[in-house]
Amino acid sequence: MTKSFADVKAVAGLDLSVARGECFGLLGPNGAGKTTTIEILEGLTDRDGGEVSVLGLTWEKDADAIRERIGISLQDTQLNDKLSVFETLRLFRSFYRSGREPEALIEQLSLGEKRNARVGKLSGGQRQRLAVACALVGEPEILFLDEPTTGLDPQSRLQLWDLVVAFRSAGGTVLLTTHYMDEAERLCDRVAIVDHGKVIAIGTPRELISSLQGGSVVEFATDPPLPKETLAALPGVSEYRPHGPNWFLLVRALHETVPPLLLAVEAAGAKLVTLSTHQATLEDVFVSLTGRDLRDA
Repeated sequence: MTKSFADVKAVAGLDLSVARGECFGLLGPNGAGKTTTIEILEGLTDRDGGEVSVLGLTWEKDADAIRERIGISLQDTQLNDKLSVFETLRLFRSFYRSGREPEALIEQLSLGEKRNARVGKLSGGQRQRLAVACALVGEPEILFLDEPTTGLDPQSRLQLWDLVVAFRSAGGTVLLTTHYMDEAERLCDRVAIVDHGKVIAIGTPRELISSLQGGSVVEFATDPPLPKETLAALPGVSEYRPHGPNWFLLVRALHETVPPLLLAVEAAGAKLVTLSTHQATLEDVFVSLTGRDLRDA
């Protein structure tokens, strides 16, 4: 699948297959092509090349049938500010031949106290939950979520995560885009890491993290910096690279690498400025593949 805007290739030969009943994540920085990809799958944007099949159907031949079977929550869903929460859900329910009752969704998404409130008076988290309710009202088989928790407070994020888990547990299929590592690791059965419109890695979160050949990460900075030769000689280091002002080390085990690192700093007469450690994450996979942070890419 390909898509260009003027001279910019938003999607450059992206190939995906999502199984029924799984939660699949498109993970990558802003501008990686995630939103363009999901909008093509949703039928909102025409592709330039390649093939797209949703539930075994195509947008060219089966657009109405696909729309009856999918739910969409956009990155910035525009709703009528003058309608109430109930009126908004009743309107969206009228678009489908069958579906869920608005009252049930209002309770499920913890919007009962805002049932009669106008959309324009809702908080960001409440508006996002209402947008997801609108996506669920037609009882979709596939739920498309584009950056569903961007800008939300922690409590609202957790509430949306619970909704995704419940939908998935009931047999639904979820395709979401995100640039939050914890979100992808918590929700997704598989993820595709996307950069510059291409898939650069795909697998389960555990598989991708295991591909690093190091279970832990050490980031540190010294004054003056240690030479590369010193880092390469440290035990248990599988990869080392500059990471902003710090050094980024992938290591087999912290106890194997950190004590010799501290001895090396002392032997070099350097001052340890910062030192932090953590278990490897999908963020580290992206850094290892591209040399950049997701948030900086």
